[in-house]
Amino acid sequence: MSDFSQTLKTLFKDWKTIPNFLSYIRLLLIPAIAVLFVKGHLGWSIGLIALSGLTDLFDGKIARKFNQVSDLGKILDPVADKLTIITVAILLFWDFRNADDATVRAFGWVFLLFLLKDLIMIVGGLIMLMVGLRPGAAEIYGKVATCVFYGVVLAVIAFGPSVGALTSVFTMPAWLMFTLVIVALISTFVALLSYAPGTIKQFKEKKAAKSEK
Repeated sequence: MSDFSQTLKTLFKDWKTIPNFLSYIRLLLIPAIAVLFVKGHLGWSIGLIALSGLTDLFDGKIARKFNQVSDLGKILDPVADKLTIITVAILLFWDFRNADDATVRAFGWVFLLFLLKDLIMIVGGLIMLMVGLRPGAAEIYGKVATCVFYGVVLAVIAFGPSVGALTSVFTMPAWLMFTLVIVALISTFVALLSYAPGTIKQFKEKKAAKSEK
């Protein structure tokens, strides 16, 4: 059996857990968020993004409290996060690029950097699985970055100038919106770097194990 096949067999050993089902729900919410956003139902889209964030918050807590941590969950949880972030980043990029304000339109390109970071992590994770390694579980930096991203995105979609759904209630100053997005971007790249030591260690250990054979 190949390293990849063995890894997949091990991963799906304990897949029927509550935390994993919360991750499945988060995956199912992604197309719903996208469709509602594109059709202009931003209020519903905000609600589903918030729900997605709550499932992300509770799946880890439930897994640890009720001893339902699984190998699949360690991968499924960050994959659901990354696909959600990629989807929302694309939607915001499109929304910003179609804004009336020229500064907001120019700033929209920043969201492609969120997309780039998570594509790097997804491709890297697939490569690790193919060579028989397991991508690391979400580090504290990754969880913080995800929480920051959800918070910033909800604020921008609700109150961002030229793009917010609730600007009649409150309009966030443009400088504040730009600052919050940059903070979220910095935190997401700090999270990316936090995975490097563990990933490098796994590759070194695998290389050393092969050398001993």
